[in-house]
Amino acid sequence: MDMRYFDAHTHVNFAAFSEDADAVIARARGCGTGMNIVGTQLETSRAALALAERHDGVYATVGLHPIHTSRSYHDEQELGVGGAKAFTSRGEEFDPLAYEELARSAKVIAIGECGLDYYRLDEHSRARQEAAFIEQIELANRLDKPLMLHIRSTQTAGEAHAYADALALVKAHASVKGNVHFFAGTWDDAKQFLELGFTLSFTGVITFARDYDDVVRNAPLDMLLSETDAPYVSPAPYRGKRNEPAYVVEVVRAIARIRGEEEQKVAAQLMENARRMFSLRQ
Repeated sequence: MDMRYFDAHTHVNFAAFSEDADAVIARARGCGTGMNIVGTQLETSRAALALAERHDGVYATVGLHPIHTSRSYHDEQELGVGGAKAFTSRGEEFDPLAYEELARSAKVIAIGECGLDYYRLDEHSRARQEAAFIEQIELANRLDKPLMLHIRSTQTAGEAHAYADALALVKAHASVKGNVHFFAGTWDDAKQFLELGFTLSFTGVITFARDYDDVVRNAPLDMLLSETDAPYVSPAPYRGKRNEPAYVVEVVRAIARIRGEEEQKVAAQLMENARRMFSLRQ
């Protein structure tokens, strides 16, 4: 099936889609949108792969999200709108053998989402995040699959900077490239990841906030990807509703608008970027 758009990071494997995941995927595929369904724990990674194996143009990423390496509470405001509900993570220790078994599937196109999340941080959780991140980098190296990075700094100036710390770990351990999902760093952060060959992906936030315009405008077009992070952060036409992969077209339109470039050209290049980064098969 033809793919004209690609949602590089979505969570149709989450409970928000428990009753209609296949219909959501069908809507996206009906408008020419392929997708990468991303795991955050072992169970959601298994669910991501199961969905990918049922549908053409649908792929999976498997890994352990940094917030799930420790027991921690996460509220609706932190998670954003659109199918977000508060939850307490039980905490999971990364099991390299279990994740490798999943990741050997041809439908698994990346490892993650892994990285560092400093939104709520203490020394214990930081150490666990770093250890799990390094193990997932090593898994990606073994399988020669790209990384799907989750990086979030604190909101307080002068505190630990997750982008700098993640960059240091990538430089020290990674022999593969990857994508920085939901990029929210500075242009200086962006340049350092771009120099390593990492792409940057943007969500529906860019349809209603101007915080990331400089990065979207200045980054090479062939290093950008579009994503929804569904069910979260719905783009402007759908704010307050559950997000879904079919809405990634709004992100593509926003990227074209911000850059002052023709939408069809941008869409074609973003699709080509996804094919290159994730070695997509039609």
